[in-house]
Amino acid sequence: MPELVVTVLLAPSRLTLKLLRAFMWSLVFSAALVAAAVYGCIALMHVLCRPRRGCCGRPRRTPPACLSDPTLGEHCFLTLRSSGLRLHYVSAGQGNGPLMLFLHGFPENWFSWRYQLREFQSHFHVVAVDLRGYGSSDAPRDVDCYTIDLLMADIQDVILGLGYSKCILVAHDWGALLAWNFSIYYPSLVERMAVVSAAPMSVYQDYSLRHVGQFLRSNDMFLFQLPWLPEKLLSMSDFQILKTTLTHHKRGIPHLTPNELEAFLYGFSQPGGLTGPLNYYRNLFRTFPLEPQELATPTLLLWGEKDPYFEQGLVGAISSRFVPGRLEAHILPGVGHWIPQSNPEEMHQYMWAFLQDLLE
Repeated sequence: MPELVVTVLLAPSRLTLKLLRAFMWSLVFSAALVAAAVYGCIALMHVLCRPRRGCCGRPRRTPPACLSDPTLGEHCFLTLRSSGLRLHYVSAGQGNGPLMLFLHGFPENWFSWRYQLREFQSHFHVVAVDLRGYGSSDAPRDVDCYTIDLLMADIQDVILGLGYSKCILVAHDWGALLAWNFSIYYPSLVERMAVVSAAPMSVYQDYSLRHVGQFLRSNDMFLFQLPWLPEKLLSMSDFQILKTTLTHHKRGIPHLTPNELEAFLYGFSQPGGLTGPLNYYRNLFRTFPLEPQELATPTLLLWGEKDPYFEQGLVGAISSRFVPGRLEAHILPGVGHWIPQSNPEEMHQYMWAFLQDLLE
């Protein structure tokens, strides 16, 4: 068929797609402006209530002692083959079994897997990374350095760079979003997955378009589309918004000690410490709209009944995309978003049972 004819035939579809994307971006930035106004008021209120903290975050010069706890593992760095970036990771149990790779969410770092590092190092080589932009890992400032494709290449480079041909991928929140994508595009590198509190991007997209309540639960991702302002708002009154996110009596991590809170704030308080993590969000809508994808990697899915950020209905939406028999899903009653830290014993029980055949 002549190229001109093909171009003419495809023109309506291309125009429709461009209009859809333009409409989507107008909605995103409208929501971003509303979110900026709301979070701006919240940040200003924190400053007025605690004037001594000022309008900026206090830089932490010394990391808290819990980040150097030897029972969690050895601190190492790996230079990635694809990008040349250096990623920081904590490793324990090398030689004890298959690679179990942990991917954290926001606003977290490798330390969010402290309970799992202790639990599974007896039977696995456990590795918890600081994703690019976080903690001691390299943190390029350019938004284009945080596309999904580059982040998936990081995971591939970590697995192969550690000397393995596949792994058990354990992931939460943003790390889980990356894990879903990685299992689709690099299935040979993932033997099993344990995913906590996050849906694949295409599932989240389709579900949110039909459930406005999910958009309202994810209001912060619209704020994070804006340049520089989110960094400023999150750091005001010595990172009070982040502190509230992590320690709120209903939505935060139960029983988080002041020292453990500092383990998360330390990295964000360093110069430019918030820009890399927020750049993950600034790439979220670049691939809209997404095509539905079939999920086939054997997966354990754990979800909190009281998760304030993601509706329970997403579990059913995820199940509908799976090859039958490949997904084991559990909704934990009365539990929130931070399952690896709030309910580690329950999570460990499900994981041991899910992985039992690999240990026999």
